Amino acid sequence: SACVTFTFGMGLFPTPVKWLLSLGWLSVFAVAGYYAWDIRMYAIREYGLVIHEFDPWFNYRATEYLGEHGIWKFFHWYDYMVWYPIGRPVGTTIYPGMQLSSVAIWRVLNDWVGISISLNDVCCYVPTWFGVSATCFLGLLAAECADSYSAGWAAAFIMSIVPAHIMRSVGGGYDNESVALTALTATFYFWCRALRDDPKAKHPRAATRDSIVYGIITGFAYIYMAAAWGGFTFVLNMIALHAALLTVLGQYSSKLHRAYTLFFIIGTIGAIQVPVIGWTPLRSLEQLGALATFLSLQAIEFATVRARKKDAKSNKVLFFELAKAGIVLAVVVGTAVAILFPMGYFGPLGARIRGLFVKHTRTGNPLVDSVAEHQPANEQAYKQYLHHIYHIAPFGFALLAGKAALFKLQKFGANFAPNTDAPLFIVLYGATAYYFCTKMSRLIILLGPVASALAGAALGFVGDQLVLYAVYAILNKLFGAKPTDDAIEEDAGDAKAEVAAVENKKKTKGKKGEKGEKEDAPASPPSRGPSTAEKAKKSFFGVYNSIPVAILRIGVFFFLLHHFKAQKYTKEFYDYSHQLAKQMSHPQLMFKGKLQDGSEVLVDDYREAYWFLRDKTPEDSRVMAWWDYGYQITGIGNRTTIADGNTWNHEHIATLGRVLSANEKRAHRIARHLADYVLVWAGGGGDDLAKSPHMARIGNSVFNDICEEPTCSEFGFYQGGVPTPMMKQSLLYKLTQFGYNKEVTLDNNRFTHAFTSKFGKCRVFKVEKVDQGSKDWVADPANRICESPGSWLCRGQYPPALDSLIKKRKNFKQLEDFNKKSDKQDDEYQEEYHKRLGDRHPLDKSGDGKPQSKDTEGTTFKYLGCYGSEEALSSDKVYGGAGTGTSITAARAFAWKHGKKFIALARDDQQGHAFAFNTAPKESSLTDAGCDRVCTDMDDFKCGCADGGCDAAGVGPASGETTKRRWVVYEVPKKPSGAEKKAKKKTTKKTKKAGKDEL
Repeated sequence: SACVTFTFGMGLFPTPVKWLLSLGWLSVFAVAGYYAWDIRMYAIREYGLVIHEFDPWFNYRATEYLGEHGIWKFFHWYDYMVWYPIGRPVGTTIYPGMQLSSVAIWRVLNDWVGISISLNDVCCYVPTWFGVSATCFLGLLAAECADSYSAGWAAAFIMSIVPAHIMRSVGGGYDNESVALTALTATFYFWCRALRDDPKAKHPRAATRDSIVYGIITGFAYIYMAAAWGGFTFVLNMIALHAALLTVLGQYSSKLHRAYTLFFIIGTIGAIQVPVIGWTPLRSLEQLGALATFLSLQAIEFATVRARKKDAKSNKVLFFELAKAGIVLAVVVGTAVAILFPMGYFGPLGARIRGLFVKHTRTGNPLVDSVAEHQPANEQAYKQYLHHIYHIAPFGFALLAGKAALFKLQKFGANFAPNTDAPLFIVLYGATAYYFCTKMSRLIILLGPVASALAGAALGFVGDQLVLYAVYAILNKLFGAKPTDDAIEEDAGDAKAEVAAVENKKKTKGKKGEKGEKEDAPASPPSRGPSTAEKAKKSFFGVYNSIPVAILRIGVFFFLLHHFKAQKYTKEFYDYSHQLAKQMSHPQLMFKGKLQDGSEVLVDDYREAYWFLRDKTPEDSRVMAWWDYGYQITGIGNRTTIADGNTWNHEHIATLGRVLSANEKRAHRIARHLADYVLVWAGGGGDDLAKSPHMARIGNSVFNDICEEPTCSEFGFYQGGVPTPMMKQSLLYKLTQFGYNKEVTLDNNRFTHAFTSKFGKCRVFKVEKVDQGSKDWVADPANRICESPGSWLCRGQYPPALDSLIKKRKNFKQLEDFNKKSDKQDDEYQEEYHKRLGDRHPLDKSGDGKPQSKDTEGTTFKYLGCYGSEEALSSDKVYGGAGTGTSITAARAFAWKHGKKFIALARDDQQGHAFAFNTAPKESSLTDAGCDRVCTDMDDFKCGCADGGCDAAGVGPASGETTKRRWVVYEVPKKPSGAEKKAKKKTTKKTKKAGKDEL
């Protein structure tokens, strides 16, 4: 029904044509919706109705709990199976919008429609269904802002398949963003719709019925957005920024006041009801800007009303009223801030939000910095997720920016006047989303909708001017009524403005002499006949809409289609989007791989390990694993975990990092009080060894005695993949290497092997001599700290046996938390952390920003190319790995050792993968940001990317591949002879010593 209410350009057409266009509008949206659904179904068609990745498993588990226990228990759910022994109050720490939606859909389908479907299946389909609704709302938003049917059509088709939208909405990808984009686009559409001009209004700045009706709807749409995703703050601030900028640019109006006031009041009241949000809209710095805008608009409206009552025509009166209102507002707000700030009432920016506004790419929090999605995006990432849209969107941006700046301009038959506020919104949205993406690659998802809208605006403008309006001009000349003095003033140009003028003229005549006429509609000056500019404009449009010129415009359209190869590029975009959708549809939980004989297998190791925990361990078992896997362990394995992806407790994760990075004896002293089993990911490809630097860094940020410096460079590998002493002794290294490396042994009195998956990707070890006293103490409800007697909110505690350990912790001081004072140690830690991970090499101790040592012996490497598949490398390849995959000198040594001519490197972070082989690749080389990641030892050379390294670079798996790799291949220089080595021995002595000290 919302589609039918659109009147873009409708003044141009008779009623039958209007209905025909409305039917076409709905039909096009139906086709775009089908495309959106179809492209998101690859995962379900290939892997079945399976929940993907990590976070979706928590979301599904929470949805199951809501469906089984109801909404009251859901919001009073304290889960003791997670974050052991503390637990987590899920009801007050979750954005429940997706869970509420899924359960509602599930019950409607089963109870009302009569379709029998499981809750699991509904959750798998939810991303596909909401991908359709987001597509439709984006089309409506684009049409509203561009004032064009064609723009809405084009934007909807682009949004339906653009990879930046698909990345979080594939079937089975049951993540908050899949639902949130519908809420985001709906809120933005209703906001812009509320600001549409109304020809029946008393004057252009008067409040309108739409500003009230759609202002209310915007508020409710925002409530859903707030319930669905933490990105609601972006939506709130975008609308506040738009309202503020309109006011600053002199476009303030009563309709803006009504729309924003209703949106803010309704939306804020609703958002406060979401437990995880609470009173933050009135306390958090991230949201106080919207409150400031609200208060400012109230002061302006109050002053405007008072000035209008005194003298509607006097700007001087208005200025003084605004000044008085502003002074009063400033005094009230200043007093409130002066009182509340010292009390710690205002909350600081979160670490992730703060990271969007700093020059460096590190937040100072090693936990936040450990997530690849928090690294900045680059041009290659934009091209990957937007493809050809990346090049088209700037034209739409320029078009709408010009429209926002010259809102009275009438451009070649398309009237820009009817909605003067919406274009500025989409321009602001585009600029803001682009800026945030340059700071955090994850936020490319916000760029998908606006890029689609901008590209749709550009394409729609071309379609309107060269086809739609041209065809109408021809039909109107041939079959339309004879033009009168008022009719078809500019045919396709002034229809809507003409309707508005007629309505206002009638209203003025009918209400002449009525009370209030002076205030709301100043008398028009006497007619002086058409001006020279008006005559020129009329003459121009008379020629522009003549039959010969209209035919010429249509000819130009087909010429442009042919010249710019529109069909070819459209097909490329369509095929590319489907290709990338297939790649994105591979769940990390399982994937297809190839054995050495070339046969394809399904690697389902992770579920095998979780099923082992579910079926072969006691129900009260506690599983220690790095926080990444916590959601899957509880969701699939149904066992208690130490930490998960909620990452709300930095100190608790630091304790986990301390255990995994400690030696076997020290680790067991802690683990026996917290866990019955330890699970690790092994076998390369983003396993726990690849993540090991983060474990030690996070642990050291709280305990300060794990490493000598904040980046824990001593916890890693030397060149050639040789573990440092700290790494070699660590529990993590032993659990991943036990049984594979003969030098690695385990004390069976502390840890025993329990399970290794089919392909060695996941391993489980039993903790021996578990302290049953500690386990029973934690399980006793009497040892929990309740918010109040009888309350459901009862926090677990660490067992007394760990008191001495917990006392060693120093709570991590966030840089952005101004309510807590930092000490000298905090400041020194942050300074050293940023120095090592910011502008200087992590291994640098020389002060020149470069590694201490560059091995210059044999550095004449010949770059051959970058490849996305292991199949590009010859069959005689020998695998290196670990540090070999990040260091070109280590890879060279590896190739010399095995007598190979070529090396291929794929770097993750401080770990990577490497192959040595004898036949150069023959496939075509890739060129993207993943290929350009530098090596850790010599930044003049590239080491490609793997897994999280590819995520940070903004690239995915290559075509036909399931794993993220960019293999950079070099021809290795010839190994120096014995005489050459002897001659260079003296000159390289210091270099070799420095190389050993790098880590």
